[in-house]
Amino acid sequence: MSKSLFQPIQLGSLTLKNRIVMPPMTRSRSTQPGDVANDMMAMYYAQRASAGLIVSEGTQISPNAKGYAWTPGIYTTEQIEGWRKVTQAVHAENGAIFAQLWHVGRVTHPDNIGGEQPISSSALKAENVKVFVDNGSDEPGFVDVVQPRAMTKADIQQVIADYRQAALNAVEAGFDGIELHAANGYLINQFIDSEANSRTDEYGGRLENRLRFLDEVV
Repeated sequence: MSKSLFQPIQLGSLTLKNRIVMPPMTRSRSTQPGDVANDMMAMYYAQRASAGLIVSEGTQISPNAKGYAWTPGIYTTEQIEGWRKVTQAVHAENGAIFAQLWHVGRVTHPDNIGGEQPISSSALKAENVKVFVDNGSDEPGFVDVVQPRAMTKADIQQVIADYRQAALNAVEAGFDGIELHAANGYLINQFIDSEANSRTDEYGGRLENRLRFLDEVV
């Protein structure tokens, strides 16, 4: 097994130089204002490009997809250009990198999303959950999340469109692929999890309905 670990492997059209994958890890190091990937991030990922594949830190697909202060986005021209620095640095080291696309849903606070109320599959607050905020005070820190509002069908279609655009932006930024963050209690998981989803329409109830949002995003 140890010999196989360092052997190349085919992943779709990509040939990875080994079978080691660096998982996504939130770092909150993007340039402010604007949540833009920067030179420090490019150096960080390039230093780890000996892995067969890097999956980037969670990257919000829209302004209201953001859960924590200083995490990077991929929905503006400036953000795309910032990520291009990162992908070019990784490729210069013969590495491959995917973008992890992220919408946190209810796992946020209005201070992180321009004062807006968070959205989720249902109007159910995440219990015993805190998020990191920077509200312009001298003491950024962790605060409790708030109650979200249930997404309308128009909201659902907008978020699906945001995922699509974020994927296109990732291609433009030079990423080799994308990963959808569908776990850990974030938005997609808030539809899948029966304890977070109390909807009675085609997006709630039976498992196949709770998987519908993920299916439509894909």
